[in-house]
Amino acid sequence: MPEAKQSGYEELEHTADWALKVWAPDLEALFGQAAIGMNDLAEMELSESERIEKAFTLEALDAEGLLVEFLSELLYYSEMERLGFDHFELEIGAQQLTAKVAGSPIAALKKEIKAVTFYDLEIEQSAAGLEVVIVFDV
Repeated sequence: MPEAKQSGYEELEHTADWALKVWAPDLEALFGQAAIGMNDLAEMELSESERIEKAFTLEALDAEGLLVEFLSELLYYSEMERLGFDHFELEIGAQQLTAKVAGSPIAALKKEIKAVTFYDLEIEQSAAGLEVVIVFDV
């Protein structure tokens, strides 16, 4: 039997929007996998040009709020600055996330994600460590 991946994501069937199941051993890896999965759902392609780094700090009441804030911040950069990120250094506390992200200008973005939702959003313990299902408004 093949060994299960420690971190990953998969698209789930959802009636009107897009849903993504994400799993990882810890919060930092979970958030990074969620960001990569969101990029894949949007069919984002980064240019081969210069690497760009950004740093930011976000606050929310809980881990679910931090996840929505983090992914929403990445959506903001993709929409307003045409930047996509594929490298994430994250520090997550009870109510604060500090991020250093690296990426490139977006070469192609084939699908639009309007927003990250709180719909049934709950980070849960699992055999892999943590897992969450994220629903995106499209």
